Amino acid sequence: MAAPGTFAVLNLGSQRVSGAVFSKTGKGDLVLQRFAFAEMHGDASVEATRLPQLRVSVLELADKLKLKGRSVWYSIAGHIVFTRFVKLPPFQDDKADQIVEFEARQNVPFPINEVIWDYEFIDTPGSAEREVALVAIKAEALNDVNDQVESVGLGVEGVDLAPLAVYNAFRFSYPDVDEPALIIDLGARSTNLVFVEGPKVFTRNILVGGSTVTGAICKEVGGSFGEAETQKRNLGFVAPGGAYEPHEDETVDAISKIMRNTMTRLHGEVVRTINYYRSQQGGNPPKSIFLCGGGAHTPLVVEFFQDKFNMPVEILNPLRGVQLGKRVDAQYAQENAASLAELVGLALRHAGAAPVEVELVPDTVSLKREQARRAPFLVMATLCLFVALAVAILYFKKAESTVQNQLVSLTAKRAQLTKDSASLREVDRTLETLKGQSAQLEQAVLDRGYWTRLLEVMNDKFKNDYLWLTQIVIEKNGSSLVAAPVGVQGANSPAKPAAPAPTNAAPPPSPYELHVQGLYRKLEGSNGPQVVYQYFDDLKTKKTQAEADFFGASSEKPDVNVGLEDDRYAYKFSFRLPLLPGMKFEK
Repeated sequence: MAAPGTFAVLNLGSQRVSGAVFSKTGKGDLVLQRFAFAEMHGDASVEATRLPQLRVSVLELADKLKLKGRSVWYSIAGHIVFTRFVKLPPFQDDKADQIVEFEARQNVPFPINEVIWDYEFIDTPGSAEREVALVAIKAEALNDVNDQVESVGLGVEGVDLAPLAVYNAFRFSYPDVDEPALIIDLGARSTNLVFVEGPKVFTRNILVGGSTVTGAICKEVGGSFGEAETQKRNLGFVAPGGAYEPHEDETVDAISKIMRNTMTRLHGEVVRTINYYRSQQGGNPPKSIFLCGGGAHTPLVVEFFQDKFNMPVEILNPLRGVQLGKRVDAQYAQENAASLAELVGLALRHAGAAPVEVELVPDTVSLKREQARRAPFLVMATLCLFVALAVAILYFKKAESTVQNQLVSLTAKRAQLTKDSASLREVDRTLETLKGQSAQLEQAVLDRGYWTRLLEVMNDKFKNDYLWLTQIVIEKNGSSLVAAPVGVQGANSPAKPAAPAPTNAAPPPSPYELHVQGLYRKLEGSNGPQVVYQYFDDLKTKKTQAEADFFGASSEKPDVNVGLEDDRYAYKFSFRLPLLPGMKFEK
């Protein structure tokens, strides 16, 4: 398990992967806790096999340093990154991003949307011109490398460029060097030249390195690439110049000459780069040279460059300003110090003390950072959501409680109303019974004036004094309902049979009839029996509502005694009229 306060870094070289774990003291000093190396076997110039070998080496290094599950800063080789140093006219700081992006589109040899790029201003404060370092790499290439690192269980905090990491380590470890200096980082696939002049930096990558020597040995001596690499490391040295006694072993002598030829070729590239730096970048020639990288441990390489450049040359020691932890072998660390420059520079990036901070961000890392940036807002949004849900739950619980209370109250009211409804229905039934009983009384009250109204209607039909009534009898189905007075035909005497109705006559609409008997006078001007017929017709004719309430239609005619005696005073007549069912005649 990683100690608290420590951080890990990796340098993904072309033939060697190195890693280290650092920590910081309370005063901010770096402490190297442990470091390790993992070799990649095979030709570093063959890209097809590099990624699988890289993954194996990173996995081996992660096991040695116990880095599984940790996040690391790592650096990539300079030859896979496009680097350009561009001078810009003075401009306002708020327009820096737009101007630099325009320059990047002009200088980067790939579409800007297909690369991952960054920049850093490296000009001297107060200078008239602004100088910017542009670095760019194909997004696909960087993502492929990053996938190999993350596939072994490591997280990625950031990606730096190896030459700039070396520059940061030099500035940290050699603050006393004020004169222009040149750092030659001798790698396996290529050599990085880093010019340091105060705060100014200039880098160039030369495709001449350790694998170039190994490939030449394969051609000259024979054997596989691995065998040639072993011979170079165990037997090789840079042959001295001028007249010297050849080595007694012909193979060793041949290897040393091959290595000197390669170094001579490298020397020519370095000279051309120095001239370019002076003429195009306005730099000063270096006053000292520092060697680092795996090739810096080659025997007599320091003497070779001293002889060629005629200036001080020494092995770069990036551990000058770094404390060593208790578990670090000091002698072993010093022997391999030249290979730790990139690791120290990466540690400074993690500690936030690097002079140049160019960063290449893979897509997965960019996505994670964007997610981390949004995480507080997402957490706040989630918190607000839960608060809203909690408020909603409390509200609905309160609403549910209120509804339940109202439901209980309404249920009680409903039960009371149901009880009242039953009582009202019982009252309604009682009321209907009373209405039925009172209807008869109301009808009896109304019927008290029935006969008075009937007699008034019959009396109103009289138009002269030639007609008067002697008896009015109520009959039901031809029989009288009341006893007739003595000497008068009525209920106790046989009723006079009614005149036979025509065969086609309709039955009377009511079983009740009014049997009227009377006398009429046959005098001059009385029209004789016609007064009876006229009176009968007037009773059947309903001119008012009061008249319509009594008599029904009748097809019978009055029974009139038509007398011829001149000395008789009056003659009898009788007729029957159906009564409408308005009066109850039952006893």
